[in-house]
Amino acid sequence: MENEKDIVYSQAVKAGKRIYYLDVKRNKRDELFLSITESKKITTGTGEDATFTFEKHKIFLYQEDFTKFINGLSNAISFIHQNQPEGNVTDEKTDIKIPLTNETPLEDSLDIQIEFE
Repeated sequence: MENEKDIVYSQAVKAGKRIYYLDVKRNKRDELFLSITESKKITTGTGEDATFTFEKHKIFLYQEDFTKFINGLSNAISFIHQNQPEGNVTDEKTDIKIPLTNETPLEDSLDIQIEFE
């Protein structure tokens, strides 16, 4: 059963009506893994009758899958960048350096550079 005490690091990323929670957790074998939660605010009704709920979706990402996941994510984002219709592109640039293992020095890291023009 999940417990807030299992979280050893947490970061929230706010994006419009969504919030992405990136939580590093420790399992029973003392291994760390990443829990990604998307929380989306859902409004039902209008005016004074409006009610709010939050829809949540979770992904658990384990250390042995980090490199494959990052490569897949990078490929998918590159595809979107290359195939996005003109006029629907933002002016953001993402430059991320992620060490492949905790034994790997930063100069041997996976470097993801994504430009949105």
